Amino acid sequence: MPTSVESKPDNDPQTVRFTNVQDLFDVINSTTGDFLTYTNYLDVSPNHFTEIQREREKRRRKIRFRRYNSNSRILIITIPTDLHETLHLGIYMGYRDQLVRSDRDKSWKDIGTATFRQQGHPGGDGGEGDSTGGPWPECAGAGKWPTLVIEAGDSEKLDGLHNDMRWWFRASNHNVKIVILAKFDHHVLEPVKRQSITITRDETTSPVSYNVTRGALVLGFRLLFLRDPGPQEGDFVLSIQYLQWYAGRVWSEVRGLD
Repeated sequence: MPTSVESKPDNDPQTVRFTNVQDLFDVINSTTGDFLTYTNYLDVSPNHFTEIQREREKRRRKIRFRRYNSNSRILIITIPTDLHETLHLGIYMGYRDQLVRSDRDKSWKDIGTATFRQQGHPGGDGGEGDSTGGPWPECAGAGKWPTLVIEAGDSEKLDGLHNDMRWWFRASNHNVKIVILAKFDHHVLEPVKRQSITITRDETTSPVSYNVTRGALVLGFRLLFLRDPGPQEGDFVLSIQYLQWYAGRVWSEVRGLD
């Protein structure tokens, strides 16, 4: 059943024409609100993009370069919120915990939010995921693409997330094998995860429960590690029970936005 939380619609990204690096960070620093800010900056040259990257490191600002297109000269910047981070970290850490329990964590590289450039265009298009990782040592060294990418969507529309997914596959020449989209839908108040799994909140029960449809989330071993599973190895499964726990964590962040 729906909750009493106020539904907040997905937003179209605001559009700002880029003038200089200082003005860009002035806009970022003046941004307030509970939800992820999703902004298109127009007329950003590749040199400007490099300057913005350097300034971000200098200022230690926790902004994310969702996507940069050198042809259209559009830079998409996001400012993550607690809800946004909970959406992707809840899934990635669930997978990471299974790696540790199965003693395979040393064969995995956490890549995080590193910037990736389209293959063959080192100074061109780029993007950053929310949670990323890949097998070790196959992903050792700069510029090696992850096999797993998780993208979260709070105010970003689902169509935008689908475009993100297609970009990862295309830009990496399909070296990225799995893209998980974790989307919170403020229209119907359901956290939706691509595969496609829907988690709904049922307030008629005491305590409140979470209904998971279409089963557990399965991450294929071959796609993650680029090899066949060996003895006592197999696919990674985030169970229905884990997804229910994950939903509770997401909803606790939503409750904090009342």
